[in-house]
Amino acid sequence: MRRTCLALAVAALATFSAPLPAMADPVAEMNSTLDALYGDHARYRAFFDALKKAVADNDKAAVAAMVDYPFQARIGGKAKKIRDAAHFVADYDRIVTAKVKQALAAQSYETLFANWQGVMIGDGEIWFSGVGNGDVIKITAIND
Repeated sequence: MRRTCLALAVAALATFSAPLPAMADPVAEMNSTLDALYGDHARYRAFFDALKKAVADNDKAAVAAMVDYPFQARIGGKAKKIRDAAHFVADYDRIVTAKVKQALAAQSYETLFANWQGVMIGDGEIWFSGVGNGDVIKITAIND
């Protein structure tokens, strides 16, 4: 009985003192996901970082340059077609609302959601993806 208890104690000690498996690197996982979906994570990382900076700096022209036009926005509960960057800048504060800004500020690169439709920020407040023949990354949706 004593040997059995001793053997169990040694086994338990060995189990709990074994090294834990290495934690996965979430940035590497996101890079891998974007590479698999779009072939190049670096462009998406750069776009995300530039978007965060432009919104944080309230650089309306920079954000407007990142949008795929024409752009469908909901302003005052109504759908409105934004035809170009000038119109986007004019309605910026009604499109890029406090909720949208907060979702972007809280989002980290490694926790983005990505699928064949694009990359999502927050709970769908912003979507961006490669568009057109040149596969230029642009904002495709902003939802308040």
